[in-house]
Amino acid sequence: MRHRFIVPSAAAAVLLLAIPASAAGPTPGAPGIGDPYYPEAGNGGYSVSHYDLRLKYQPKTDRLEGTATLLATTTQDLSRFNLDFLLDVSEVLVNGKKAAVGRSGTHELEITPQTPLEKGKSISVVVRYSGTPSQVKVNGFTGWTRTPDGAVAAQEPEGAAWWFPSNDHPRDKATYDISVSVPDDVQAISNGVLASKTSRFGWTRYNWRSTKPQASYLTTLAIGKFDITEDRTAGGLPVISAYSKDLGDNYAPAKASIERTAEIVDWESSVFGPYPFTALGGYVPNVNSHYALETQTRPFYSPAQFANGANTSVVVHELAHQWFGDYVSVNNWRDIWLNEGFATYAQWLWSEKEGEGTAQQLADYVYSQPADSPFWKVKPGDPGADRQFDGAVYNRGAAAIQALRTTVGDQAFFTILKQWPEQHRYGNASIEDFVAFAEKVSGKKLGALFDTWLFTTAKPAVGPGGAQAAGSRAHGLAAPVVKEPKSWKKIQSALAGHHGH
Repeated sequence: MRHRFIVPSAAAAVLLLAIPASAAGPTPGAPGIGDPYYPEAGNGGYSVSHYDLRLKYQPKTDRLEGTATLLATTTQDLSRFNLDFLLDVSEVLVNGKKAAVGRSGTHELEITPQTPLEKGKSISVVVRYSGTPSQVKVNGFTGWTRTPDGAVAAQEPEGAAWWFPSNDHPRDKATYDISVSVPDDVQAISNGVLASKTSRFGWTRYNWRSTKPQASYLTTLAIGKFDITEDRTAGGLPVISAYSKDLGDNYAPAKASIERTAEIVDWESSVFGPYPFTALGGYVPNVNSHYALETQTRPFYSPAQFANGANTSVVVHELAHQWFGDYVSVNNWRDIWLNEGFATYAQWLWSEKEGEGTAQQLADYVYSQPADSPFWKVKPGDPGADRQFDGAVYNRGAAAIQALRTTVGDQAFFTILKQWPEQHRYGNASIEDFVAFAEKVSGKKLGALFDTWLFTTAKPAVGPGGAQAAGSRAHGLAAPVVKEPKSWKKIQSALAGHHGH
């Protein structure tokens, strides 16, 4: 409809100026949550508290049908809001009433309710949809991987948009109920506890429940033919792991590694504090990728992680993420060191425990890289979106943690490791938050230390053990020979190709 532009009288203009800004009326929610690395990631104007996903998937055709119900609270007066989603949408209801639907950007679903939404109110959003996820690509990429007998959704930093509509950023966590109906000859694996399973008319429905806040990228789905193992920890938590039946020579080493999940979690709990979730396990589908991902409670592992035999190091890494990445998630993706530096350092502590090289030896080995190596050009504290998963974020990032340990001493250091996850439990944090917390616990000023190790594109003059660099070109000395710790290759194998894209 075309509206006439009416010039107000002088008296009316005065009245308009007297109206407070808050009465300006509802406005559209932002198409991004405000992450500098990924401007379209997440959305503004609301916060989701719960997702209920009711899905049906046919592996033969890769056809996915779903109804997603989102419970949310508005954070502004909304005329319209976005969801991140890529499949075909047949209907959207907001508070039970049909809403208008549009598209924008690469994956933005624009929803306009029949009446504007008031700030601070609870809302329900129902989205009915369908599609063939593997055929949907953004910049040549799909977050949905088909397998010989099913499919897998496990990607970072984004992947949810290929199978459910969401506010797709770690800053907006929620709880999940994921119900998946699949043919009887395959199974459906997801996060949390398997609440129930029912079969009828050739289809089996698996109902998975995650009752602790969970980021959208940590939400996973795997459909295929699996051997499933079930157990319980000493504390009674269910341990469910799944192994594709066609892993070949990788089957036995994968199982030998992942079946140690409960043991590793018990050890990590002694270092990082109590395990924060209600279930644990892992799964290995038949995929061609090489990475692993810390999908909450049930990490995803590529078969290639076990191509050289058992690999407990990668299990240590992904389970450490349950504290560093899942329990406490990044505030923005620029804070990725809080995830990867600490998960890598957990591998170093495991190596120390197993007698295969101390954390200091591993840090010294990292530090032995030449000063002119490209390795030192990446800033772990702000690597950029294109270098977010660079090896320096992991290895230089872990060396930074060893430098912290050396500086503050073991007592303060392990207090920091234990209390930090609890400080931001089920929430989000930035690198600046961590630096402030470490200073508070240790009583030391640590800004210069972290600036050097995380934000400088040069090899630090002082190593992670506190010693002055030896073998500098300025002094014309030969670089010292640092022996490779026994665990080094295992750790690097675990990090190879880590994470999706």
